[in-house]
Amino acid sequence: MTERIIHNLVQGSDEWAQFRLEHFGASEAAAMLGLSTKVKRNELLHMKHVGTPREFSDWVQKNILDHGHEVEALARPIVEGIIGDDLYPVTCSLGRLSASCDGLTMAEDVAFEHKQWNAGLAEAVRAGELPEEYWPQCQQVMLVTGAKKVIFVVSDGTPDNMERIEIEPDEAWFERLRAGWDQFAKDLAGYEPVEIVEKPQADAIMALPALAVQIRGEVLASNLPTFRAAAEHFIASIKTDLESDEDFANAEATVKFCENAEKDLEVAKNAALAQTSSIDELMRTVDHIKAQLREKRLSLDKLVTKRKEEIKGAIIVDGRKAYTDHVAALNAELKTVQIAIPAPDFVAAAKNKRTLASLHDAIDTAVATGKIAADAAARDLREKLAWFAQHDGYAFLFRDLQALIQKPTEDFELAVTARIEQHTQAEALKDAATAAAPTSVTATVRHTVTPQPDITIPWDMAPRSTPTGTPTLRLGQINERLAPISLTADGLASLGITHAATDKAAKLYHESDFELVCAALIGHVQAALQKQAA
Repeated sequence: MTERIIHNLVQGSDEWAQFRLEHFGASEAAAMLGLSTKVKRNELLHMKHVGTPREFSDWVQKNILDHGHEVEALARPIVEGIIGDDLYPVTCSLGRLSASCDGLTMAEDVAFEHKQWNAGLAEAVRAGELPEEYWPQCQQVMLVTGAKKVIFVVSDGTPDNMERIEIEPDEAWFERLRAGWDQFAKDLAGYEPVEIVEKPQADAIMALPALAVQIRGEVLASNLPTFRAAAEHFIASIKTDLESDEDFANAEATVKFCENAEKDLEVAKNAALAQTSSIDELMRTVDHIKAQLREKRLSLDKLVTKRKEEIKGAIIVDGRKAYTDHVAALNAELKTVQIAIPAPDFVAAAKNKRTLASLHDAIDTAVATGKIAADAAARDLREKLAWFAQHDGYAFLFRDLQALIQKPTEDFELAVTARIEQHTQAEALKDAATAAAPTSVTATVRHTVTPQPDITIPWDMAPRSTPTGTPTLRLGQINERLAPISLTADGLASLGITHAATDKAAKLYHESDFELVCAALIGHVQAALQKQAA
């Protein structure tokens, strides 16, 4: 069993930094689960992989922890007065998981977590609703320390601006954290560093010279040849092979530049026309350059949109494949049954992601979340299969095992047990009917066989009164009990058993009719057997 350890570490020391890097801290749990508004899961993976102990510790301090340590010491005595016990800052670990508590009682049953005053968070806590982003840290603190509750406080260190809420342990959260960190450890082991950068600014675009024209019945002065050469050189230099965020930023800026250049040319053209309307060469040249700019702008704009969708689609496809490969491996291990859970919505995860870094993080986080859910489903199926193994001799009764095993554990076990009991009872009734029937002669007669008259199989049953209760047994339930035998309402009627009521299209029988159904079936089978023997 993993042992809880209390560590004597000085905050800011090299040992402290090393501990932070090697352990999975409670303050990192929200980012690991993709719930943090401050840090992406991929950023945490990246820093855990490439950072030195000091770099990682500084990064956590800057990006994950809030800056409430200054007022934490002021708030602690106030909370101690409320709970009537002393609180001590402490760092604990449970295996690779860790928690640095703002305060823990000597009995280790109450933990204290402090956040700097924030109006929005304070309002939520006052309403008794802790935002989901803060739940992972509180639950991991209790998982690691064994505390029975966390006093979550948001304050500025004074009683006037202080709100608190008590959080209790939740086994479902514990399991979510264990599974989440297990998947994170796997992802970390196979992580390949990818540079995560902010969306780049577009490169400076070569400015075109201002088009100057003076006209008086003829062109007096113009820099049109120079302008045309510069414009055509600029158009030819525009990059259309878009791969990185920088390429997209440059392309989008170029689209805007071309649009503005078109407008400037139109202004110059109209200014010239205001002086005269007979200068054909000038107008044709301006129109030619303007058309080139427009054509390049439109094609580049379409290319940006198309290439973005291609890259987005490729990232989604890769994420979906990683998830389906993981599920396929689990199903191959399970063999007899398959995992049946909804796949992650990768399209929704990719929505409104404007950079490659944010898109990769969203899809990678969705993949990790999906794998965690698939692992949990596989674990549940393994446990059910292990229990079901004791009933292997009745496997023929469970052709619908794939659907049946997806039920909650108690419902699944009850359904299996009930079906086996019903089968056993039916077999017992059959044996009783066989014992009560006259012995049939089955030996082969050398000369002639004397025909045997049809024999009605007696069925020893106590007289039963006519049912008076509400019929609740549906035909579908009868078939489920008798699987793999399947009956119809007409078939039952031919055996002398008619339904007592209907519910829309469903035929309803009395619960006591089930024994009659079994008896009638056995009698019918025996009669058919004797008829064949005759």
